[in-house]
Amino acid sequence: METECRLCPVACGADRTKTTGACGASDKVRIAKFGLHPYEEPCISCKNGSGTVFFSGCSLRCVFCQNHEISRAAVGETYDEKGLIGLFRTLEEMGAENINLVTASHYVPALLRAFAQYRPKIPVVYNTHSYERVEVLQALDKYIDVYLPDLKYFSPKVSLRYTGKDNYFEYASRAISFMARREAEFDGEKMVRGCIVRHLILPLNVRDSIALIDWFAQQNFPAYFSLMRQYTPCGDIEKFPELQRRITAREYETVLSHLLETGLERVFVQERGAADEKFIPDFTEGKKLF
Repeated sequence: METECRLCPVACGADRTKTTGACGASDKVRIAKFGLHPYEEPCISCKNGSGTVFFSGCSLRCVFCQNHEISRAAVGETYDEKGLIGLFRTLEEMGAENINLVTASHYVPALLRAFAQYRPKIPVVYNTHSYERVEVLQALDKYIDVYLPDLKYFSPKVSLRYTGKDNYFEYASRAISFMARREAEFDGEKMVRGCIVRHLILPLNVRDSIALIDWFAQQNFPAYFSLMRQYTPCGDIEKFPELQRRITAREYETVLSHLLETGLERVFVQERGAADEKFIPDFTEGKKLF
C-alpha cells in the first residue's frame, strides 16, 4: 500500500519507499513522542493516563494544528514492526490505560503487521482527524477497541481555508459513520470499547460547529460527542487573523446551548481552563515522555 500510496483521500500516489507522500512520511514509521497523557476525556485517560503515541506526518495539515511541528516535519525516531511491539509493551509496563495511536493513518500497513504479531493486553485507541478512507479503517478495525475521531469542518469553504482541501466533510462524514456505530463498553469508569467523536470550536466558526452538531444528532449514533473549547492560537496562522485569538465565552455558550437543545445525552464538555498552552504536548527533540 506504500507504493503508489492511496491510503488517504489525497491519494498522492507517492512511492514511499523512495520519497515522502503528501503526508510527509516515508515507508518508515516515525514517532515523535510517546508516554502517559492525562488530558484526554476522563474515560480515556482515567487514573494512570492514556498511553499516547504521536506519529509524525499528517495528510490533513490544519494551519492551526497544536502538533504543528510534528505534522509538518520528519521529527522523532523510526520504528519497524518489532520496535512498535516493544513500544506497546513499554506502555503496558508503565501502567497505561490504553494504547492511543494519534494520527496514524499513513502508517496503517506497518500497524497491521505489528498487530498481527502482538495484540496489546490493554484497549487500543485510534485517534484520528477523520480525513480517512473507509477501506483503510475496515482493514484496521479488528485491532481497534475505541475510536477517537475529530469532526472538524462542515463547510467546504472552511475546510479549504484551513487545510487546502474542500472535501473534508465528504470523507470525514463517511469515516465517522463507520467509527461511530460502535457501541460503548466500560470497565468501571474506563471506556474499553466504543467511540467518542470530538469537535473543536474555532473562532468565528460558530455556524460551522452548529452545522456539524446538527448532522451528528440526526444520525442517531451510539457514539459519545465531545465538545472542545481548548483552541489555543498556534501553528502557521499569520495569514488567518480570526485564528489569532481564543474563542469567546459567547461563542462557546452559543455552541454549547445548541448542543444541549439537540437532546444528545452522551456528551463531554470542557471547562474554560482547557484553553491553555500546558495542554499542548512538548515535542522537544529527544524528549519522549510527558
